[in-house]
Amino acid sequence: MSDLRKIVIDGKEVEVPGAMTLIQACEEAGIEIPRFCYHERLTIAGNCRMCLVEVVGGPPKPAASCAMQVKDLRPGPEGQPPVVKTNSPMVKKAREGVMEFLLINHPLDCPICDQGGECDLQDQAMAYGVDFSRYREPKRATEDLDLGPLVETHMTRCISCTRCVRFTTEVAGITQMGQTGRGEDAEITSYLNETLHSNMQGNIIDLCPVGALVSRPYAFTARPWELTKTETVDVMDALGSSIRVDTKGREVMRILPRNHDGVNEEWISDKTRFVWDGLRRQRLDRPYVREKGKLRPATWPEALTAAADALKGAKKVAGLVGDLVPVEAAYALKTLVQSFGGAVECRTDGAKLPAGNRFGYVGDATIEDVDSAKMILLIGTNPRHEAPVLNSRIRKAWLRGAHVARIGQPDDLTFDVSDIGTGRDALKWLSEQDHSDKADVPGVMVIGQGALTGDDGAAVLALALKTARAAGSKVMILHSAIARVGAMDVGAVTEGGVTAALDGADVVYNLGADEIEIADGPFVIYQGSHGDRGAHRADVILPAAAYTEENGLFVNTEGRPQLALRASFAPGEAKENWAILRALSAEAGHQLPFDSLAQLRQAMVAEVPHLAEVDAVPENAPSEGEAGAVGDGPFTSAVADFYLTNPIARASALMAELSANAKARGEAKIAAE
Repeated sequence: MSDLRKIVIDGKEVEVPGAMTLIQACEEAGIEIPRFCYHERLTIAGNCRMCLVEVVGGPPKPAASCAMQVKDLRPGPEGQPPVVKTNSPMVKKAREGVMEFLLINHPLDCPICDQGGECDLQDQAMAYGVDFSRYREPKRATEDLDLGPLVETHMTRCISCTRCVRFTTEVAGITQMGQTGRGEDAEITSYLNETLHSNMQGNIIDLCPVGALVSRPYAFTARPWELTKTETVDVMDALGSSIRVDTKGREVMRILPRNHDGVNEEWISDKTRFVWDGLRRQRLDRPYVREKGKLRPATWPEALTAAADALKGAKKVAGLVGDLVPVEAAYALKTLVQSFGGAVECRTDGAKLPAGNRFGYVGDATIEDVDSAKMILLIGTNPRHEAPVLNSRIRKAWLRGAHVARIGQPDDLTFDVSDIGTGRDALKWLSEQDHSDKADVPGVMVIGQGALTGDDGAAVLALALKTARAAGSKVMILHSAIARVGAMDVGAVTEGGVTAALDGADVVYNLGADEIEIADGPFVIYQGSHGDRGAHRADVILPAAAYTEENGLFVNTEGRPQLALRASFAPGEAKENWAILRALSAEAGHQLPFDSLAQLRQAMVAEVPHLAEVDAVPENAPSEGEAGAVGDGPFTSAVADFYLTNPIARASALMAELSANAKARGEAKIAAE
């Protein structure tokens, strides 16, 4: 890096970029600086004063290390590197004073506070504070805010670090939170007592360094030291955000984000964070067999025999791969159904994604490419509903000066968008323009499933890819389901799509595909975790594990294979997805050639080598696809209701409430101001 400066911190000389702040330079030197308001992904506020350090030769008072850059320090009298002390008596006294002031009005209610055990104020009071208080006056109290059903507030605990205000304004792109008053009367409040209208609002719970903002659904249910923590990935959208699932016994108690700069940074959407109550409700915990038009509980041998008999007697078998299915289960289903001469299809939404052409269903852009893009074009997608964390990254690029344009349905994406048109005519017009002036401008074209689900989806994709190539832009295919890319990778596709796969089938093996209606006629074997649409149509139900209950591989929308790890066990008699398919294959006389998950993965990786490169994004050679006639009409949205996109979300009472609230807000008539 250019402009490197030498600086001595606590007697240790380090070389860091001049633009770094002192708090970052100290971290580079391995020295911890306490902080409350500073956060590396938010703007600098400099208002908690906990990060004070001593600058030798500077002013005779400590300096806020979060707001001072290395290049602002003066060298010594003979040109020596500037000297900073983080553990001198001046710094120690300053930190104790700041902590004493912070605790003046803080209600010391740690025993009943949900943040207890993982509270920055507790930890730093122990490490840097004093063990007594000189304050004898009455404490200040403030009224709690109503921010909605997700975030519970205890505003008397607030230390005015303003992290929540900065996050909602900068990252989530809403303006409902702010600070009013001065001095003793300063308090964080919401505009006109509004609740928060964002599907990213849950992140302020993690950001709050005290117990002022806590999770309402999780409140008073568990302590952090009681929980078993499992690092895994999210399946609620195609981004595959890194998450941590906390369990108590067999129950999932909460879901938190993990830092992953390449995917979700350290944010997750509210659906990811709060969907866990859906893991407990409407679960399939035993097999069922339909007799005389009604489903009755059955044993595993009965259900497997009924399913095997149907498969043996079938003229044509069709397999459907649902939206939340791990790659191993999709591969096992494809191997089983093809052994019966049947067809398997994963594009259950009807998207015309090209089989065998990985560039055509993944593209070549990574999620990180969005950060540095200067031109971003959205085609047939609403990222705020399809991938809220990606939407926040596009907003970050927009704040840095990127120009965002859209072909598709107008909607508020929390940033300014230039609307080119709503559909195919605008794309045709754009493809005819001269893009030679954009060749050196870094750009990303995001193509959503809303553009690819029409009859002319393949032609729309080919035209979009041709336009991207002319502009020198990278391409991202934004999927609406986490299972899609992995299933495409292992070849769970049929020429002619879902219609061709189901045409003439007398047995349908439905592996968790709840977003598709299967017509009357064929015998349906449903394997899934929840009693949703697919289970209602089934003749045999095989209960399976949900995403937190089995180890599995998922490939996200940029083509990055990621491992999901088991956090708890499936309820009742439910089994892991691949194990059910293996047991059924033996019963049906077409035994699959593996007896463990490891053997299955070895067979799968032998066919599709890049699936072994976990957390790496394989490069895809650009191609333009097969050109065809593009029709007319607007692009539709792939996601009708953000909160109810899959069986787990539809089983969640909280998601239903959020969906109803969002619908009511959309219908509310606002008086003229």
